[in-house]
Amino acid sequence: MQIGFKLASEAFGPKELVRQAVRAEEVGFDFVEISDHFHPWLDNQGHSPFAWTVLGTIAASTEKVGLATGVTCPILRYHPAIIAQAAATTALLSDGRFTLGIGAGERLNEHIVGHDFPPVLIRHRMLREALEIIRLLWRGGYRSYYGEFLELSEARVFDLPDTLPVIAVAAGGPSAAKIAAELGDGLFATESDPALVQAFQREGGSGPRYVEIGVAFASDDRAGAEAALSTNRWSTGGWKVMSELPNPANFAAASTTVRVKDMLDSFICGSDPKPYVEAVRKAVDAGFDHVVLMNAGPDMDAFFDFYRSDLAPLLR
Repeated sequence: MQIGFKLASEAFGPKELVRQAVRAEEVGFDFVEISDHFHPWLDNQGHSPFAWTVLGTIAASTEKVGLATGVTCPILRYHPAIIAQAAATTALLSDGRFTLGIGAGERLNEHIVGHDFPPVLIRHRMLREALEIIRLLWRGGYRSYYGEFLELSEARVFDLPDTLPVIAVAAGGPSAAKIAAELGDGLFATESDPALVQAFQREGGSGPRYVEIGVAFASDDRAGAEAALSTNRWSTGGWKVMSELPNPANFAAASTTVRVKDMLDSFICGSDPKPYVEAVRKAVDAGFDHVVLMNAGPDMDAFFDFYRSDLAPLLR
């Protein structure tokens, strides 16, 4: 099992994200994972730097911590050829520490280029083509591809690492889990659902299995929940809501009825290590072997200190 830390690019600027990655390495996290957004979920989060520039800087500022995108969408805002090139470069800069997390995206970020955000079945077909293009380019040489939705014309990624990055594909249900098994090297999920792991493995998937856990470290449970409510109440709506709303204002409107109690129910809050350990063990029991802690608490450095002194010894 590996424990990772989520770099929330919607909530922090680029220099702070790099600083957090360095601290995550210092306190013993195995890897850091960064969200790849154009917009934040809520305006009061206030940030959304370019994840790939941040990743390159983290690679140059750290020595051993793993890096991952959590996750990148390669079907609208980015062409998959760009992601193939970006991932290969990041793998080289990090000396092989990079994992490419891939998913079908959210309207929040993908609508900005002026194309319609397609329904989920079409997005999954596009994702298949994108993964095929990335794999094709990583074989080296000049490559072309003509799919139903995506094309590639005489393209070549010149700088390829000797060992290609692992591709972990995000799945919220069996259809995406099948794509992860067939075209990815691993699974990425946002909830500790054993059915996702089972679907992935049933289709032949055998690679790493990532899952995120929302936490809010603070002096007490309520303080943590109040901090999470301010910046992370958008997460309680479920993936069907999260993938379809177009702007931060829509997420603010959709989450007006969320209360502190809801955050207490959906986040691990406070400073008692026991519920944190229980949540990680639940994820491991569900079949996940890469567990990512996403802290929405009010003091990030206090969380890092808590992880090093109280939590990490219980998880090893």
